Amino acid sequence: MSTTVVNTGTEGKTWGGGNPPLKASYGKMMMWFFIVSDALTFSGFLAAYGFSRFKFIETWPIADEVFTHVPFLHGQELPMIYVAFMTFILIMSSVTMVLAVDAGHHLNKGKVTIYMLLTIIGGLIFVGSQAWEWATFIKGDYGAIQTKGGNILQFVDANGHRVALRDFVTAGPREREQLQRNTGVWFMSEGSLPTYTVEEVINGLESHDNILVRTQDINEDGHKTVLSREESLKQIKTNGKHVIEGANLHVNEYGSPLFADFFFFITGFHGFHVFSGVVINIIIFFNVILGTYEKRKNYEMVEKVGLYWHFVDLVWVFVFTFFYLV
Repeated sequence: MSTTVVNTGTEGKTWGGGNPPLKASYGKMMMWFFIVSDALTFSGFLAAYGFSRFKFIETWPIADEVFTHVPFLHGQELPMIYVAFMTFILIMSSVTMVLAVDAGHHLNKGKVTIYMLLTIIGGLIFVGSQAWEWATFIKGDYGAIQTKGGNILQFVDANGHRVALRDFVTAGPREREQLQRNTGVWFMSEGSLPTYTVEEVINGLESHDNILVRTQDINEDGHKTVLSREESLKQIKTNGKHVIEGANLHVNEYGSPLFADFFFFITGFHGFHVFSGVVINIIIFFNVILGTYEKRKNYEMVEKVGLYWHFVDLVWVFVFTFFYLV
């Protein structure tokens, strides 16, 4: 077999993969290929979420009622405030990354170092905030009853404000069975057991005339349906099956468990991207300090990691829109 060598014509040399395609280096081209493929992945996830969201639109949790917590401000409902803060931090980190890239074009090591550090700090704040939001979502705040059909029954006062189980239910003395190997259960954490039983919730509801049941169904006004006092007692007594607190991959006190599944998966996948970006930024940051790119007379690595960071920021805009605004 013979090998054919393709010449450029003028110089008589074989092209070795330099800058001709779109005038971009090999590294930039590969980063763009990765970004496009990853964008398609996120698009598929968000499309699946959007389909499920509108298929179960009448029972989907209302974001303004789910994401109301702010660190160090316990007991206050401030819808979307902290999520907006997280979004602002991530967008500002994208700004500092732009400034770092621009400083790199001017071979200004000092400014690149400062702006890269600010970008890393912004990324760490965002990842930490997302971890806190996950912990708050998993722990829950009010508690609810899951019916035999899998629907969620919440509790409100006469004004329609959410009421936590701890505000009207008293846990009675009861013994918990000690799990043994011969019962077929290898391990179960005591912490997974609910604080109250359905019977205790019924007793608490009967002793508080101002407490009503709210279903997960959204009425014509865009609010959850609140039952009358008689219907509230009837629903709990006839359909109440489990007491649930917080959200996980099986139950969700705020509404459809499918919402929690998508929330953990998509925000977790994005959070992994942000964390990976922070790690890469830290590596590039130390290379900048060591003068690696100054010796090369270019800061292209900063620009390439900047492309990835801007992509992560852009994806969050769509995640924020789908989960918190729509």
